[in-house]
Amino acid sequence: MQQSLADLKSRGATLVALTPQLPEHSQGLIDKHKLGFDILSDPGNGYTAQLGLRFALPDDLREVYRSFGVDLPVHDGEPSWTLPMPGRLVVDKTGIVRAADIDPDYTHRPEPEKTLADLAAL
Repeated sequence: MQQSLADLKSRGATLVALTPQLPEHSQGLIDKHKLGFDILSDPGNGYTAQLGLRFALPDDLREVYRSFGVDLPVHDGEPSWTLPMPGRLVVDKTGIVRAADIDPDYTHRPEPEKTLADLAAL
């Protein structure tokens, strides 16, 4: 989405990401990729849980994550081993969700062009 940031801004949009990671763990990602948008922290995936978009990792996936050096309880500051489903929401200026692309399979993510098209349809 960083590559589409200029297009989004030129259309009057604001890009915000939401993550269960603690802010101190997100900062490295922001610095490394020179992200020009805000990343908000959702401790314990509380908000995503309210939306019905949080899922618990099964034990076998926890081991895969650990084998890659990813310890979610450390990064997220809580022990649940939960993640949000990846998704994008297009929200209008009044706070109404006008488009949503959410898929429980993290490998299926909408292309930035889809988000730009949804924005153009407002």
